[in-house]
Amino acid sequence: MIYGRPVLSTRAEPITNIDAAVAELAQDMVATMHEAPGIGLAAPQVDVSRRLITVDLSVGRDNRELIVLLNPEILEKEGESSAEEGCLSVPGIFEKVARPLRVSVRGVDLEGREKTYEAQDLLARVFCHEIDHLDGKLFLDHLSPLKRQLLKRRLRKEMGLSGGR
Repeated sequence: MIYGRPVLSTRAEPITNIDAAVAELAQDMVATMHEAPGIGLAAPQVDVSRRLITVDLSVGRDNRELIVLLNPEILEKEGESSAEEGCLSVPGIFEKVARPLRVSVRGVDLEGREKTYEAQDLLARVFCHEIDHLDGKLFLDHLSPLKRQLLKRRLRKEMGLSGGR
């Protein structure tokens, strides 16, 4: 989903039942993420308001790096790091964003097992970015009000949108 769609500004619904539809959604998201290519994707980005993220820093080169998490939550944050971010839902925009340097994230995998990740640097940044999507936030929301307003105005104009987020 591209900037301006309501699903991107709405808190996603928790997943209460891991069924074939959830497994298929995860599989489709992984394929979409790799095809983009991207290193993270949240269900709202594919027009599904559910709390599911996929992360793969290897961009499909190493299956062991693929993370699929349902209902992920950040338990702890530590430090701060600024780096340039982009987003598949905000094409062509790259801006420096401050994020935690380290995070502890808990969620459930597709087999229903609870997983906890201690992440730092890029992985921490991706977890924060994707979990923000589940909370209806974009990386633009972390910018100064003036910068955010200018970029949103530019995006609305480029995409032919009126008003909106």
